[in-house]
Amino acid sequence: MKSRDSARILFALAVLGAAAATAAAATAAAALPRVEARSDDLLAVAVVRDDKMIIHLSRLLDNAPVRDAAMTVVLRGAAHATIAETDGSYTLQTKDLALPGAAAVEFQINQGAAHENLKGTLEIAAAGGQADDKSSNARQLWWWVLNFAVCIGFLWLFSRRRKSAQS
Repeated sequence: MKSRDSARILFALAVLGAAAATAAAATAAAALPRVEARSDDLLAVAVVRDDKMIIHLSRLLDNAPVRDAAMTVVLRGAAHATIAETDGSYTLQTKDLALPGAAAVEFQINQGAAHENLKGTLEIAAAGGQADDKSSNARQLWWWVLNFAVCIGFLWLFSRRRKSAQS
């Protein structure tokens, strides 16, 4: 009976640890710098990781991706050409994306004879702040794991005491 209880406790700890790790990963993914820009017809959503921007361009009418456009991104006063990817997104790689602070972003879309400009603002945190966020997430993860371990330990001791009282 003791080995069965121990196995249950270990299984519960593993499940809780995996759930906490998944929550920490979701929090880290949500913390990536992001910019949205829209016009009457188009929506551009861009996510920045290090010095690379991944841009998804879609039509507002049906949310269909726009694959056949030429896109230029004006960032911090400099124009950068994007590369069309096979999944329908566009990528841009420049060292300007690693600079901290707010930056005006303009997506210049050329699709056939149509030309549209979509404007947004990108807020990039300082590198020091990102390191603090990572250590904070790890600290929070271990705090939750410790809390669950203590709770499970108390439950195990309570059940053990109850069984000995019944004997």
